[in-house]
Amino acid sequence: MGHEEAKTVALNPEAFSSAVSAHLQLPNGLDGEEHARWRGLVDSYLGPERVRAAEPEFARTAAEIVAGLRPGTVEAVMGLGASFAVRGMLRWLGWPEDLAGELVQWVKDNQAATRSGDRDATAEVARRYDAIVRGVVEPRRARPRAYQDVTAELARDRSLGRELSVEELVSVLRNWTAGDLGSMAACVGVIAYGLANHTELQDRLSQAVSDEEYEAILNELLRIDDPFVSNRRKATRPALLGGDEIAAGEVIHVHWTGANRDPRTFESPDEPRPSENAPENLVWGIGPHACPGRGLSLMELRVFFRALLGRFAIAAGTHGTRASYPVGGWESLEITLKERS
Repeated sequence: MGHEEAKTVALNPEAFSSAVSAHLQLPNGLDGEEHARWRGLVDSYLGPERVRAAEPEFARTAAEIVAGLRPGTVEAVMGLGASFAVRGMLRWLGWPEDLAGELVQWVKDNQAATRSGDRDATAEVARRYDAIVRGVVEPRRARPRAYQDVTAELARDRSLGRELSVEELVSVLRNWTAGDLGSMAACVGVIAYGLANHTELQDRLSQAVSDEEYEAILNELLRIDDPFVSNRRKATRPALLGGDEIAAGEVIHVHWTGANRDPRTFESPDEPRPSENAPENLVWGIGPHACPGRGLSLMELRVFFRALLGRFAIAAGTHGTRASYPVGGWESLEITLKERS
């Protein structure tokens, strides 16, 4: 599936439904007005003002991680990326920080289960995560005024005309966190690799560039090697897509990684052109189901790499293992840090 086909599917939810999972997925697994209602709730926690308010805490987390580094080799995905993602998320949501070790291990186990294609292993990992989330949610549901954090706020939320059930809270928080932890780790690996191979971008980012330019460069490196590989959709009626006939009820995969490297859209897919390629960049999706956490995720990546590149340069030359489908990016990646003079 190329760039044009990916946009066609994502921009036509009436013809290509997101209701493809047997499990409760809020808001991803909804369509139409019901999706819009739930998306409105989710967006209220992830808008620009919320992201700005959360930035100092994420910046503190990034600074702490970088302060613990020394020149030399470091693993970028599970070492740097997962550690930052987990610690930052725990603080943002107000979860106990002693969950950090358990969640880092969960990220590793989840990626291994996903790569294996073993549905039983994937289901068991999902059950483990749901148990973690329930352990955080249930005390806040029982004593909502005893906690003052984002999770407690969500537990008290009545913007849909009622409080959310525990199952709904778990689903929303799973959407915010389970995907974000692995995704953030993957993004850190992809960007670190891109910077190691494009020292001119490192030089640019080490200067006092605006937040907008900084995030544009990060976005372009993610386009080149998009770690968000694909999403499923179900055809609601017969359709013609890229010359192929799609039957009603058929499940298709929107292949974002392929779309972001389509030479019909990107003249030189491997060449970083942040400004030129930005309008067609599909890293965060497009349409009503575009990633609601885009702003938060880009802020996290920006403050992390500002902290890292403020102290270190990433040397050319990396060693790693590519992730295998359906996971994108790197399974592991060793980079070399050189302290700036």
